[in-house]
Amino acid sequence: QVQLVESGGGLVQAGGSLRLSCAASGRTFSRTAMGWFRQAPGKEREFVAAISWSGGGTYYADSVKGRFTISRDNAKNTVYLQMNSLKPEDTAVYYCAADRFEFGLGSSPNTFGSWGQGTQVTVSS
Repeated sequence: QVQLVESGGGLVQAGGSLRLSCAASGRTFSRTAMGWFRQAPGKEREFVAAISWSGGGTYYADSVKGRFTISRDNAKNTVYLQMNSLKPEDTAVYYCAADRFEFGLGSSPNTFGSWGQGTQVTVSS
């Protein structure tokens, strides 16, 4: 089991930037693919981005490609989501997630099974 704690959310104007962080503990972080998901009010949770256990592979939802960047620092057991050119439609609770399996690519959103408590991101127009 892995424990995840997100931080870095907040209120930002459209066009602005935020960086989310997710600190992990428990299972060996360096062997685990990590991802970010989000859930807007009244909508289902959706995949945002993922990074493989090695950091060599990254995956993004079409809606955030070119604006968001996922990265990881295995020495700090932390995964990041840099969000640039934010839009009001990016407003949501953002959740960090860990792959259920070690040495995963993170390419399938269905393999994520451990979740953080979420951090609110609000983008004003």
